[in-house]
Amino acid sequence: MDLEKMLTDRLAPAFETVAGVPVDPVVRRSQRADFQSDAALALARRLGRPPRAIATEVLERAELADLCAAAEVSGPGFLNLTVADSALAGLVSALATDPRLGVPPAPEPETVVVDYSGPNVAKEMHVGHLRSTVIGDAAARLLEWLGHRVIRANHLGDWGTPFGMLIEHLVDLGEAEAAQELSMGDLNAFYKAARAKFDADEAFQERSRRRVVALQGGDEATLRRWRLLVEQSERYFLNVYDLLDVTLTERDFHGESSYNDLLAAVVDDLDRLGLLRQSDGAACVFPPGSVGRDGEPLPLIVRKSDGGYGYPATDLAAVRHRTGTLGATRLLYVVGLPQRRHFEMVYAAAAQAGWLIPPARAEHVGFGSILGPDGRMLRSRAGESVKLVALLEEAVARATALARERNPELGEAEAAEVGRAVGIGAVKYADLSSDRHKDYVLDWERMLSLDGNTAPYLQYAYSRIRSIFRRAGLHARPDAGISLAEPAERALAFELVGFGAVVTEVERGLEFHHLAGYLHRLAVAFNAFYERCPVLRADGPVRGSRLVLCDLTARVLRQGLHLLGIRTPERL
Repeated sequence: MDLEKMLTDRLAPAFETVAGVPVDPVVRRSQRADFQSDAALALARRLGRPPRAIATEVLERAELADLCAAAEVSGPGFLNLTVADSALAGLVSALATDPRLGVPPAPEPETVVVDYSGPNVAKEMHVGHLRSTVIGDAAARLLEWLGHRVIRANHLGDWGTPFGMLIEHLVDLGEAEAAQELSMGDLNAFYKAARAKFDADEAFQERSRRRVVALQGGDEATLRRWRLLVEQSERYFLNVYDLLDVTLTERDFHGESSYNDLLAAVVDDLDRLGLLRQSDGAACVFPPGSVGRDGEPLPLIVRKSDGGYGYPATDLAAVRHRTGTLGATRLLYVVGLPQRRHFEMVYAAAAQAGWLIPPARAEHVGFGSILGPDGRMLRSRAGESVKLVALLEEAVARATALARERNPELGEAEAAEVGRAVGIGAVKYADLSSDRHKDYVLDWERMLSLDGNTAPYLQYAYSRIRSIFRRAGLHARPDAGISLAEPAERALAFELVGFGAVVTEVERGLEFHHLAGYLHRLAVAFNAFYERCPVLRADGPVRGSRLVLCDLTARVLRQGLHLLGIRTPERL
C-alpha cells in the first residue's frame, strides 16, 4: 500500500544496473509531481556522467508503465513521477476491503516490555506523570495492534527509606483511620503529615529508621501495614488511569519491591563476572564509556556502603528478569530525558553482564517537560506541581461546556460523554502531537480549538463523516468502483494510502507526532474534499466512490486516534 516504497522498488533495479552498485532512489513527495527522485544528482560525480543522462537511462530501464501516468526528467536530473489514477484507485479499493487498513501484522512478533507511568506509593500523581503515561500507553497500543506480545510494566515506587516514616504515621493514626484517609484520594496530605513529623520529632525519626529495618527484614506486622499503603495507593492510581482512559490495570503494577529477592543474585553475578569494584565502601560497576565532566569514570552503585541496594540494582534486576524470565527482546523505558545518562549506564552494565545481548535491546523513550504559559515548568498558583486529576477534570469541564455551547441539543449524559472524550483527547493529543524530545506549553485555548492540529479538529472530522451516513441512512459499499476525477479526491486518496507507511515509521522510533501529523493532514485533505466534492448529491457511481472515500477516512481516523488513546464520538 506504500506508494513511495512501490516506486522505490521499481526504480532501485534500474539505478543499480546503471550505477553497477545498489543505489537508494531517494523517492519523496514533490510539489512538481506526485513523487520525485534526486538520486541521479548524487551519482553524477561517482560515475563521471551528467545527471540528466543518468536519470534518462534509469527511466528507460525502470518498469513504471502500470504505476505511473507520467515519468520525466526535470531540471538538472530530477525524476518526476506522476502516479496513474487507475493505480491509485486500485490501492484505495484494496484498502476499503482490508480490515487492517493496509497495515500488516509484524512479520516477526516480539515480546516487548513497556515500562511507563511509575508513580510513587502514598503520593498523588502530578502533571509530571502525564507524558510517561500517555506516551507509554500509545506505544503499548501500537505494538499490540501490530501483533507483538506487550507486557505493560508500571514500576511503582513502593519501597525504600521513606516507608519507615509512612508506616509509623499510619501506626499513629490507626490502621482504620489511615485507610479511611487514604481512600479519600488525598495521598499528598498523608505524605506531608508524615514528613512534617519526621522533620520535627527525633523520636519519630528513630522509630521510622527501626521500621525500615523491620520492613526490609520481613516483619509481618510491618508488611501488613505496608500492603495497606500500597493497596490504597493502587486504587487511587487506577481511578486516575480510568479518567485518563489508558490501558494500565492492576495486573500491570510491578513495584520496586517485586525485585527485592533478586537483588542479592544480581550483585553475586556481577561479582562473579569480575564487574564489581569497591568505591568509597560501595560496590559499583563502571560501565564502559561512562565518564563525568572531569573525565573520570562514573560508577553505577549497585550496593551502598551501608549494605542497602540503590536504584541501579533494581533496574539491573528488572533487565535481567525481563530478558531472562519473560523472554523480552525489546525493552522500552518511557522516562524523562534527565534520566538518559542513568539508563545508558544501566544498559551498558546489563550488556557487560550478558543480560542484554542481541537480539534483546533496551531503548530510553525520553521526553521533555510540560510548561506553563510563562514558559516555565507548569505549577499551581501555590507554586506546587499541578495534580494530574485536577488537570484532567479541568480539561473535561472545559470541553463539556464547549460541547453544550456548540450543540445545545445534546442531552446531559451525551454532553458529559462528549466532554470527556474531547477533553481527555485534547490533553493526550497536545502531548503526542509534540516532538517528545522537546518541551511544550500547555495552552487550553489551542488544545481545545476546532481548528488546527488538535484532537477536537480530528474528532470533528470523524463525526462529520459519520453524520453523512447517519443523515442519508446509507452504508458505503467497499466493492464500489473508485473514481478520482477531481484533484481533491486524488489528494485524499494519496493521504489514505500513506497510513501503513506512517505506522511502520512510528513503530521504529516511537515518534508519535508523526502519526498525529499524518492524521491532521488526512483530516485537512478530507475537509477540502468535502467542501469541493458533493457526496450525497453526486450521481450513482461517483456517489458510491465518494462514500467509500468518506468511510475509509473515518476508519483511518478512528484507528489512528485509537492508537493514540483518543476516543472518536459519533456526534460533537
